Amino acid sequence: MTRAANLFRSLGVGEKDVVAYIMPNAPETAITLLGGAVAGIVNPINPLLEPEKISAILRETGAKVVVTLKAFPKTDLPQKVAEAVKYAPNVKTVLEVDLVPYLSGLKKLIVPLVRPKNPSSHSADIRDFRAEVAKMPADRLTFADGVEDRVAAYFHTGGTTGMPKVAQHKVSGMVYNGWLGANLLFKPTDVVICPLPLFHVFAAYPILMSMIASGAHVVFPTPQGYRGEGVFDNFWKLVERWKVTYMITVPTALAALMQRPVDADISSLKNAFSGSSPLPIELYNRFKKDTGIDIVEGYGLTECTCLVSINPPEGAKKIGSVGLPFPYTQVRILTSEGAIGFRECAVDEVGEICISNPGVFEGSTYTEADKNKELFADGRFLRTGDLGRIDADGYLFITGRAKDLIIRGGHNIDPAIIEEALMGHPAVGFVGAIGQPDAHAGELPIAYVELVKGATASVDDLMTYAGKHIHERAALPKYIEVLPELPKTAVGKVFKPDLRRLAITRVYDSALAEAGIPARVDSVHEDKKRGLVAKLNRTAPVEDAAVAAVLGQFSNAWDWNS
Repeated sequence: MTRAANLFRSLGVGEKDVVAYIMPNAPETAITLLGGAVAGIVNPINPLLEPEKISAILRETGAKVVVTLKAFPKTDLPQKVAEAVKYAPNVKTVLEVDLVPYLSGLKKLIVPLVRPKNPSSHSADIRDFRAEVAKMPADRLTFADGVEDRVAAYFHTGGTTGMPKVAQHKVSGMVYNGWLGANLLFKPTDVVICPLPLFHVFAAYPILMSMIASGAHVVFPTPQGYRGEGVFDNFWKLVERWKVTYMITVPTALAALMQRPVDADISSLKNAFSGSSPLPIELYNRFKKDTGIDIVEGYGLTECTCLVSINPPEGAKKIGSVGLPFPYTQVRILTSEGAIGFRECAVDEVGEICISNPGVFEGSTYTEADKNKELFADGRFLRTGDLGRIDADGYLFITGRAKDLIIRGGHNIDPAIIEEALMGHPAVGFVGAIGQPDAHAGELPIAYVELVKGATASVDDLMTYAGKHIHERAALPKYIEVLPELPKTAVGKVFKPDLRRLAITRVYDSALAEAGIPARVDSVHEDKKRGLVAKLNRTAPVEDAAVAAVLGQFSNAWDWNS
């Protein structure tokens, strides 16, 4: 890390200059994260993004140095980055990481022979990361390390679609997350398995920074994490091999793991930490039954550097809650009162979750000043856009989202991307894109369409059109339905809660029918504590447990019609 920091400074990176990395998980990724933050401002970028999004982030942050992969079989990342750098004129140096040294056997001999041609469609200077790092001193920094708190990282939000916003993280917020892990969660004897990417705040801060602060051991399996070949099939064997005490996961990964037997000795495992999206109760129950291990849910945001709250690993847990705020974190549930500002909500009253903690950069959360307008309540409480409530014991529950994002497997999808694309079709008059409940991904993007009066277009036509005009694969709608008229507000805006009710009804009815359960959704109601709740009618006698086994896979609650 010291050598990397020295290298970045030698390439002209000062405290306000940016080192971006577009990398899978690798030792060099962690080294760049730490060294880049010491030398200047580090900017992790999701390698799954398309070139135009990568380029837009590089331009927004003004990145001077980019660290990425050297051309390698079965990945187009170097080609995407080369295309992105071509349109990011501030990038002066590209440092390439070669994965060949990590190969063994025949692969180590064959890959250099079949390696794709190295892309160089830009004017930046291309150098070898390892060779350049090796030239630097390892026993000292070659520059004065400032002692004042400052911005040391830029993390983009917006997942795989939409123009990502760039959040600013200060050193104090980064250290705060590591301090929490070292003091409240991990001990030097712990081993944590984290198959999450190092471009995500959860892996970067509560994990990597906590490992440094606590002295615990972290295992990042394969460069692609959970996406890596054989990770799911061998996950429990990895737990046994490394005597893992804590596993880091997300609901989508848990759903995939539960399709495989627990085929190893996992007695070392103490807890599993889950985040990124709501955890379905049935998935929690299945995991607990198969492993004997509790899943601890927490809550965090890129805009807060990360951690906000957690169900106490060794204390009272409330299923469905994201737990208690961490020390030095204040969570308020506020509701707008028009011209008089905000009102504090009562116990169990739903409002907007607003946060103040050392990870919140008050007044300057985003790099773009306009995006910080009206972002803070009472000047210092970050308005998250999430709706929630706090119960009498102080536990935080998330009940919905005010900001209307679709969260697919932890990736944020802006529905406007889908809506704007489909609105380009000459037969389309109105579009409402929402997240449809999904047992694996949490939500999947779908669209409801109202056609122009007198126009015709089939669902197949619309799907084909969407495929041509929506360039982010994750945002392609999985389902399109044409309605005679979309529900609208008094001012003519599409009323999405009604569309969500339609989607919940269709998905739940389909799941119940496929399982042979004699029950159907009668209606979907808004519950102040639980959000949208499906009300069921029995068509024949059926046990609650049978229904729970099917609908418990989804995050929206259900109940019988009284």
